[in-house]
Amino acid sequence: MKKNITLLIVFVLIMILSMAGCKKKDNNQIEPTITPTVTATVTPTVTPTPTPTVKPESHDGETKSKLTGLWVSKKISNKRPYAIMFNNIKKASPQSGTSEASILYEVLVEGGITRMMGIYEDLNKTRIGSVRSARHYFVSIADEYDAIYVHYGETTYATKKIKALGIDNLSGLTGIGDTVFYRDHSIPAPHNAFATKEGILKGTKMKGYETEYPKDYEGHFSFYDEDKDLSSDKNVNKLTLKFSNYASPYFIYDSKEKLYDRFQYDTKHIDYNTGKQLAYKNIIVQFVKEWNIDKNGYQTMELENAEGKGYYITNGKKVDITWKKNESTRKMRYYDSQGNELTINPGKTYIALFPKDRTEDVVLSDKGQ
Repeated sequence: MKKNITLLIVFVLIMILSMAGCKKKDNNQIEPTITPTVTATVTPTVTPTPTPTVKPESHDGETKSKLTGLWVSKKISNKRPYAIMFNNIKKASPQSGTSEASILYEVLVEGGITRMMGIYEDLNKTRIGSVRSARHYFVSIADEYDAIYVHYGETTYATKKIKALGIDNLSGLTGIGDTVFYRDHSIPAPHNAFATKEGILKGTKMKGYETEYPKDYEGHFSFYDEDKDLSSDKNVNKLTLKFSNYASPYFIYDSKEKLYDRFQYDTKHIDYNTGKQLAYKNIIVQFVKEWNIDKNGYQTMELENAEGKGYYITNGKKVDITWKKNESTRKMRYYDSQGNELTINPGKTYIALFPKDRTEDVVLSDKGQ
């Protein structure tokens, strides 16, 4: 019996040891190493977008204008300009052809009214006027541009100045008057004399005037190559020129177009030919000594061998300037605060000669209305 029990115990021990050995063997098995599969990322090839080539604007057959600094046809760039006198009283409004002038002057004459003179590089319209009589200071200005002076009559002072300076001129009170001018009888005289492009060209030919600048002629202004803002902290969104109680034109800055729109007699200053308002890139206000010279109230002003102060206004800004004219230069010269000759923006220019003893009547405002 004891022998059987002993055998049973031995058998059980053998079984326990066998099972332990199997378990140990299982725990010692090495699991296979799994190497992850790496999928290569393909980077797409980026084709660069070519930068468009900006072709420079072609100006074949063109050159810079001596009057505006803008590109114009070479056919007209060397042509002498015309300086045309304009009636500027309310009864004569709207004038015809004023917006075509490259430069427009405005100056007091007798009775508190102003008269205008347009400097024309090219004549585009058939109706120009109404044209009025000459004043001697306008004659001096026309001479600065080597212009052919167009007027309907003149004062005795203007007659003397025309002769003294040898100014080529077309007057309505001479034999070529009927060729150059016509009367619009729907308008009361003397506000109804108009010139035509055809008439002016015929009159010039009849008088035998040279139509091109002399080879040594230099332009009146220096221009920037491109539009430029002034370095100034003085904003000018409105400019009012109180020439008199009767004549107080003003300009309002159009920031979108970067031009000064002109108003007079409390309304837009319109060109009858185009229906458009007069507008300017540059404004020069030139302060001058002026006074009456006779009982008729005719004005004169100190422009020859003289100097003074003024303003240059463009792109909503104003800077102080000085001016000078003498026999050696013939032309009016403008200078910045550093004494350098003034450079102005390309475009049309308005110039006012204003009494220097009334500078307070030139009102600058940073508000547009």
